[in-house]
Amino acid sequence: MPLHPLVGHERARRRLIDSLESGRLPQVILITGPQGVGKQRLALWLAQLLFCEHRTRQGPCGTCRQCRLALDLSHSDLHWFVPIPRPKAGEAAKQVEEAGELIAEAVAARRAEPLYQAADGMAGHPLASARLLLRRASLTPVEGARKVFVIGEAERLVTQESSPEAANALLKLLEEPASDTWIILTTPEPERVLPTIRSRAVPLRLAPLSDDDVRMFVTASLRPTPSGSALETVVRRADGVIGRIVGAQEGADRAQVEARALLDAVKAGGSSRFERGLKQPPWSARGAFTDLLDALALELSARARHAEPGATLPWVDALDRVRAARAEAQGNVNPQLLLASLAGELAEVL
Repeated sequence: MPLHPLVGHERARRRLIDSLESGRLPQVILITGPQGVGKQRLALWLAQLLFCEHRTRQGPCGTCRQCRLALDLSHSDLHWFVPIPRPKAGEAAKQVEEAGELIAEAVAARRAEPLYQAADGMAGHPLASARLLLRRASLTPVEGARKVFVIGEAERLVTQESSPEAANALLKLLEEPASDTWIILTTPEPERVLPTIRSRAVPLRLAPLSDDDVRMFVTASLRPTPSGSALETVVRRADGVIGRIVGAQEGADRAQVEARALLDAVKAGGSSRFERGLKQPPWSARGAFTDLLDALALELSARARHAEPGATLPWVDALDRVRAARAEAQGNVNPQLLLASLAGELAEVL
């Protein structure tokens, strides 16, 4: 499956196109911005631009062989380094081989599901990945005249504060890359990238997308496609960062099921309405918990719209209680107690 279209970041794209056309495109670039804003996707777009046989002032053509290979993540000169578990092999050579296999598996998974999730928190860029990168950088291009290396989540080059060897191994390459080599690093936390690496890269910061860009992405990429108030809720939740909603559709569906189950328990009365609160993990004041509250709000709004004339007030009152709980959830609260209290309040008004 090819990569999804790059949405937004028009100003950054224009800067890159202009720099390439004038022969001033830096060979080492550090793309920064919020987690999930599209940094690695822009890096891959830049790789496609560098490879494209018929690029224009608007960007890569998207149809030539080089573009198709890049979009399919199968271009021989495109090397996407993503965080992986530390190789288990004992010998250095075997560690490099294992790192290559792990990276290939990770990229294959992203090829199968282009709307991928963030790498596991325990994954990183170990020394074996740095050695693999150096080995590939020493080779001549296969398909054309250029090689492009994308290092996603570059802050993970330091897997332990006392062991910066994976990052240090790249310093010479970053300082003097070969004329046919471009290296694009991305990170949401540039302060965590080694200063010696930051000093060798030209920074490019991405701002959050506009609501129109997010809406365009959602309608083009998410299936099933939300519409109406559900679409606007998704756009609002993204707040300019599509990574906040990518892969969240399953979670949203699950939250909707849980919201309906909670309302059924509230209507049934007794102690059942408190059971959901007790199941709520105390550390999830955001994320899944706020997804549940958002789903509750959507469900109550829908029931209010479909209620008999004159019978909407209880649903509207309940919606107000949920909105108040949603605001309170952003503070330092215990989700279990908050949800149990909300269930009691809903029982009073429904």
